[in-house]
Amino acid sequence: MKYVRLIARLILGFFMTYAGIAHLTVARQEFVAQVPTWIQFTPAFTDFVVLASGVVEIALGLSMLFMIKKYRPMVGALLALFYILIFPGNINQYVNHIDAFNLNTDDARLIRLFFQPVLIAWALWSTGGWKYGKQMIQKQQYKENEN
Repeated sequence: MKYVRLIARLILGFFMTYAGIAHLTVARQEFVAQVPTWIQFTPAFTDFVVLASGVVEIALGLSMLFMIKKYRPMVGALLALFYILIFPGNINQYVNHIDAFNLNTDDARLIRLFFQPVLIAWALWSTGGWKYGKQMIQKQQYKENEN
């Protein structure tokens, strides 16, 4: 199981790094479709969101690939949080019928929505982020009970 987790983490790390680089280069315009219409204040701001997202994806991807073992669970939890934060953009693409990344039908866009929880679970499972997240929740509950 150790090697399966390692391979899963490395695949996800490569995928995230590639996606981040694509944000900054060849697929920049496609990623605009991922920015929710309700935060597209100006074209410059929308481009900033795409570029910032790309930088974060590269950082998370490289961290998934090279982070020392001690910090991997935190990286996995951060990646899962990132997937949660970008989910409204995927919903926006579905609701507003926006074509991008060969998601040119409502059915294709809807199916992609169900893949997001898989990515969240993948990030947490492959890094030990489940345990890390549980410990953070327990620490928070302990602090609240202490007060």
